[in-house]
Amino acid sequence: MTRLRVLAIVGATATGKSDIAVHLAERLGGEIINADALQLYRGMDIGTAKILPAERRGIPHHLLDVLDVTEEASVSAYQQQARQLIDGIRERGRLPILVGGSGLYIRAVLDDIEFPPTDPAVRARLEQEAADQGLSALRERLIRTDPASAERIGAADARRVIRALEVKEITGRPFTAFMPQRRYIHPGTVQLGIQRPRPELHERIERRVHSMVERGLLDEVRTLRAAGLDRGLTARRAIGYEQALAVLDGTMTCEQAIEATIVGTRRLVRKQDTWFRRDPRVHWICAEQTTSGSMADVLLDHALTALNDVEVVASGEDS
Repeated sequence: MTRLRVLAIVGATATGKSDIAVHLAERLGGEIINADALQLYRGMDIGTAKILPAERRGIPHHLLDVLDVTEEASVSAYQQQARQLIDGIRERGRLPILVGGSGLYIRAVLDDIEFPPTDPAVRARLEQEAADQGLSALRERLIRTDPASAERIGAADARRVIRALEVKEITGRPFTAFMPQRRYIHPGTVQLGIQRPRPELHERIERRVHSMVERGLLDEVRTLRAAGLDRGLTARRAIGYEQALAVLDGTMTCEQAIEATIVGTRRLVRKQDTWFRRDPRVHWICAEQTTSGSMADVLLDHALTALNDVEVVASGEDS
C-alpha cells in the first residue's frame, strides 16, 4: 500500500477545514501547515477566522503570523518555506497536513510548479513602452517572440502580456514553459476537499461575519492600521478588513459593512469552489449537518475512510 506522505485539506472558506485538520493530525500524528494567504499576517486574527491557540490542541501549526501587514505575500516564497517544512516534518516521522483555501498556494506546494523570476527594471520599462506605444505594439512583439503564450493571453490583458515579455527577456524561455503541471512532487500526496450544502454554507458565513464584529473586528483593524495596514497592498484589501476600514473612515455604516463582507465572502466561496473543482485529484467529503455525534467526529470518520480508499486504489495501481 502506498504510504501517505502529504495530506492537504482544501475547500472554500467556512467549511470547517481547520477543525477537521486538527482532529486528523491527532489521529495520524501530523503537523499542520497553513495554506490561507491572509493567515500569514500577524494580527489578522478575527477577520481571517484564524484558529485560536487553545483550539490547536497541542498540534504544531506552521506559517501562521509570519508577515507584517505592510508586506506583500509571495507565492514563490511561500512555496519554498512550505516545502522546507514538509521535509522537516517528514524527517521527524510525522505527517505534513496542508490546510487552507488559497488554491494557488496549495498547488505551488504540492505540484511541479516553477515560478519565473522578476526584474522590476525590465517590467517598468515594458510598462512605459505600453503607455507610450500602446498595448498592441507589445502584443505584436509577443506574437513574434513567444507565439504560444500570445495565443493563451487575451489581447486586452496588459498585465499578462507584459509579464510574458518580461519572462522571455529575463530567462530566454517562453512564458508557457512555466505553466503548472498537475503532477505531485511527493508521491503519496492526498487532497481531501471539504464541502457543505450551499444554503448551510451561506448560513455559516453570515454567522461568522456577525461573530467577527461581536468579537472586536473593528478594534483589531484599528490596531492593524496603527501598524501600517493602509500601506499593505494585500492585507488592506482582504474581505472584512477593507469594509472595516471603510467603517472607521465613515464611508460605510457597520450594517453596510457586514452585508458587503457577507456578499464578498460568498463570492470568494464560488471562486474557491470553481478552483478546486477543476482538480480531479481532490477527494470530496460532504460535511452536512448531523444530529448525532459531533460534527468533527463525523468528518473524521469520512476523512479516514476517504484516505483508506485512495490508498487502496494507489496500492492496486502499484501492484
